[in-house]
Formats: sequence, C-alpha cells, structure tokens
Amino acid sequence: MATMIDLLDGFGQAALQLLAQPFYYISVLFIILQYMRQIKTERQLFAVKLHNWPSLVLRAMGAGLLVGLAVSAAGAFIGTALTGEAVLWLWAIAVVLMLVRVRYLCFAYSAGIIALLQWAIGFTSLADGNDWLGSLSASLAGIDAAGLLVIVALLHLAEAALVRWQGDKLSTPLFVEGKRGKLVGGYMLQGFWPVPLLMIVPAAGGGMSQAALPWTPLFGADWAQGWSVIALPMVIGFTEMTRSLLPKQKAKHAAKGLLMYGIIVAIAALVAWQLPILLPLAALITVLLHEALVWRSTVSEARRSPLYINDSRGLRILGIVPGTPAEAMGLLPGEVVHKVNGIRIKSKEEMYEALRHNPAFCKLEILNFEGEIKFAQRARYAGEHHQLGVILAPDEQANYYAAAGPASLLQLLRAARTANKRGGEAAAASESSEG
Repeated sequence: MATMIDLLDGFGQAALQLLAQPFYYISVLFIILQYMRQIKTERQLFAVKLHNWPSLVLRAMGAGLLVGLAVSAAGAFIGTALTGEAVLWLWAIAVVLMLVRVRYLCFAYSAGIIALLQWAIGFTSLADGNDWLGSLSASLAGIDAAGLLVIVALLHLAEAALVRWQGDKLSTPLFVEGKRGKLVGGYMLQGFWPVPLLMIVPAAGGGMSQAALPWTPLFGADWAQGWSVIALPMVIGFTEMTRSLLPKQKAKHAAKGLLMYGIIVAIAALVAWQLPILLPLAALITVLLHEALVWRSTVSEARRSPLYINDSRGLRILGIVPGTPAEAMGLLPGEVVHKVNGIRIKSKEEMYEALRHNPAFCKLEILNFEGEIKFAQRARYAGEHHQLGVILAPDEQANYYAAAGPASLLQLLRAARTANKRGGEAAAASESSEG
C-alpha cells in the first residue's frame, strides 16, 4: 500500500513537472499550426472546409495521452535510466534539426544523434573538463542512450497503431503536379500526437523514493537505491502523400513500415543495452532505417500509376464534402461517376448540365473499385450543395495545386503560400511535411 501511495505521489509530481515544462505546449502549438495550414489548403483548392482544426487537435491530444499511458507503463517494466537532462538534450537537438527540415522533429533522429555523440565523447577527455564544454560533455555522457532508443521504438510501435487506426481519417485531398507537369489528384495523410510520458527511473534520475518497486524491471541501473518519476514530453507524427492509393490503403502501408521499424529498433536498442559497444550501430540503424521509411514510400508511389485522374469511363471522385448529398448517397473517393440522370458524362460541365435536367432529383450510375456499376439516387433540396458535395479529380481548367511544404521550421513560421497557381503565379493556401 505504501508503495502504491509513493507511486501515485511520484506520478502526481511528474505531471506537475510536465505542466511546468514548455515542451508539451510547443508540440501542441506545432500541431495547431500544421492543422490550420491543412484547412487553409482545403479552402484554397476546393472552397470548402473538410476538417475542423480544434477537433483534430483535441482528438490528437486525447490519443496522445492514451499512447503516453501505454508507453509509460511499458517503460516501467523495461527499466530505462533517463533523467531530466535527457529531455533537454532531445528537444534541443530536435529544434536544431527542425531548422534544417521540419520532418526531423521525429525523436528517432535526436536519440540517434545523442547516442552517436555519447559514443564519440568516449574517445576524448572532454567530460573530465571543468569548463562549460566539460559540463555539457558530462551531461551527455550520463544519458541512458540505449534507453532513449527503446523509448523511440515504443513510440513508433504506438505510432503504427495510431496510423492504422486514424490515418485515413486524417487525410486531405489535393491537386498536385504529376509527371510532365499534368495535375492529378492525391491525398496528404498527416497526423501528429503530443505524447506525455511519465517514466519510472532509478533514484539517480531525480527525487528519491526508498520504497521498493513491486516488480523488477528487465534492464537498467541498480534499483535498490530507490526510484523516481520524471516527465518526458514527446511528439510523434507522420506525413504521407499518395497519388495511387486510397487513404485507407496508404495508411495500412505506412503502419506496416512503422511496425517493422519499431520492432527492429527495439531489438537493436536492447542488444546495445546488453553490449554497449554496439550502441553506435543501434544509433545508425535508428536514423538510417527511418530515412529508409521515407525512401520506401517515395519509391512505392513512383512505381504506381496515378489513381485520381479522369478517364473515358467518366469522372473520378477525389473526395467527399462532409454533410452533403454525396456523403448521404454513400459515394466514395476513387469511384467513377459514369452517368448522371441517365446521361453519360465526360466533363464537369456535362455533369452540372445533367444535374440541371432534374433539379429536384438525381440518379447516378457509379463504377466502384471493382469496375461494377452501382446506383445512387436521392431527392435534392433547396440550399444543398449544388455539386452534390463531390470533389472531382482535376481537369485542364483547374487553377490551383498544392505547393510543396516548407522544409524548415523558419519557412513553416514565415510561409504564407500554401498553393500555387498554374502558370507559376503564387496563390495562397496549403502545405505538406514529412514526419
């Protein structure tokens, strides 16, 4: 009972530490900025808002809290020896990396760099110095780098579950440049989650409790001296672009890659924990394999033909506006509008003209993913979306397409342009990033 009270007290103090630190708020502000820009893109390209950023942020915070609880529980049984200084090092390196590329916010890069720097310092006597460089080196040398890599692996396993669960719901349709400059439809899958970790660590990591834990962690330092709980605010996220798959298919593909990454990094980190001489190898695996995930996505997209283009059968559906007749009729992205009110259509103008033939009712013939015809019909009412709420693949008359996302943190903060106008003239709308 006394141990349980100590645990609750430790978690309460760590939660207060989390509230007092700026890093959790920084991650939430970053997520708000990303989602606001996403919605700005939607308005620029389609003149509608497909998502609501406050609900996206609240959902992300709720899911991040659940992930934080799960990873904290797993970390308690694994036994990392992290400290508050590890938090500062992680975020300091992440901020520096974000000045180069936004997607480097992923802590796989920060943890990998910490492990490599720690290994490199072992060949010097910098940690023995009394100056500021010696203090920094000693602080870096005291970090449980292998433990950080384990946390990175656990976070990516949790991210794989989140992407599989929520990835397709966090997708935004876009007009993007395809091969030879032709516009095609695509989807940006973008999700970010702030993850508050409350980690049980050996007593050397902070305030001490002399009560023994009711379990023995698998790894880590000597727990006989006591333990404490520290706050470790993290953020996880992903960004994927697809021109050739449905959002759910792309989310499944990304989740599979993240799952394999998490498993491999976890094995490498645990081996390095037992054999510290292999720590630099585990760090390289963590960083390079994450880059391989980005390469894997790029290559898989390049090998496939674009899906969201119109063809001789009719007009390809790129997206559906929530709360519109198209959603009520069960139309889905990727399907093809073949006939409207019995009239074969090959252009948007023909579709709108066919809808005007019967302003009170519409009957659609749709080709589903298997190429089979399905029928959708519905009465039309005054005040409803005049285009049924269907976002169609771009044609030659499309004026705007999504601009490349800002590469660095400074560009993210300064850039106002989120879409391009065909012909090179700048417009004003959306972004995308990798993560």
